[in-house]
Amino acid sequence: MSLDVDTIVNEVAPAPSRPRIVEVPATSADAGAASNGMRASGRSRMSAAATSTVRERINWVGNSPYFLLHFACFAVIWVGWSPLAVGVAAFFFVSRMFAVTGFYHRYFSHRTFKTSRAFQFVMAFAGTACLQRGPLWWAAHHRHHHAFSDEIEDRHSPRLLGFLRAHAGWFLTPSAAKTEMHYVRDWARFPELVFLDRYHALPALALALFTFGLGALLERVAPGLGTNGWQMLVWGFVISTVVLYHATYTINSLAHQFGSKRFDTGDDSRNNFWLALLTLGEGWHNNHHHYPSAVRQGFYWWEIDITYYLLAGLSRLGLIWELRPVPAHALERDRVG
Repeated sequence: MSLDVDTIVNEVAPAPSRPRIVEVPATSADAGAASNGMRASGRSRMSAAATSTVRERINWVGNSPYFLLHFACFAVIWVGWSPLAVGVAAFFFVSRMFAVTGFYHRYFSHRTFKTSRAFQFVMAFAGTACLQRGPLWWAAHHRHHHAFSDEIEDRHSPRLLGFLRAHAGWFLTPSAAKTEMHYVRDWARFPELVFLDRYHALPALALALFTFGLGALLERVAPGLGTNGWQMLVWGFVISTVVLYHATYTINSLAHQFGSKRFDTGDDSRNNFWLALLTLGEGWHNNHHHYPSAVRQGFYWWEIDITYYLLAGLSRLGLIWELRPVPAHALERDRVG
């Protein structure tokens, strides 16, 4: 089945003073450059809804598994560490960071390349193993962010909501837990993606069981490695997941506060070299907000973008294709530095 679907979120065109709404086509017909997906509509209605969202309280009980996962990191006091367990934690941090940046962000949110339906499912499964909810949820909220970046409707603007709310508090509210399906009608036509979005904890649970089983097996067959099931679970799953959480969140919080601006994007997005290293290229955030439909966010060779390098590798293997480049005109438009 062909996946020649529209690029839903393209260049952010409107002035920042106007509310923006992502227009998501219901069909897969190529909308071309005209599918910027931004139009002014219903300012008072949106502002009222946004004000209610800003004041919404965190659902502490409903999100108790999220908080318990953080507390579980302290289990390292009892399970100890081993070079192998730390190495496995690093591996799952990097590989799952790529699942977020390359798949959830650059594919499901922005359609910056194409792939087969089978590999699309693989990418979605890998993304859900990050415990950042399902692919439709992630893409919908991210498209909403681009439509209202650093305006009152934006759920994670540090300028308007403060660092902590922008970093982590925004997705812990009852309304934020919902998948805004009108932003992802293109994905809702794939039942396997809807299934993963609904049961997004299953791949992560499978990964947790795998890490425990790996540690238990190694304890039995290679005791000299100094690991066991519980140690591998804590390092390979718990700690790597929590570190992955907060590294990902820095793009919503720190990348809208610290760094340089090359383009006038009408928001607070910044380019930050250190965040780009931490998040495999996502730190070139001002570049990204200037031209979201490009597969690479490091626009120049000296801007390290590991996610792009890995996607280019997948392209050489024939797993993905038609990677969208940064057009020459985009490099010159709206430059401020």
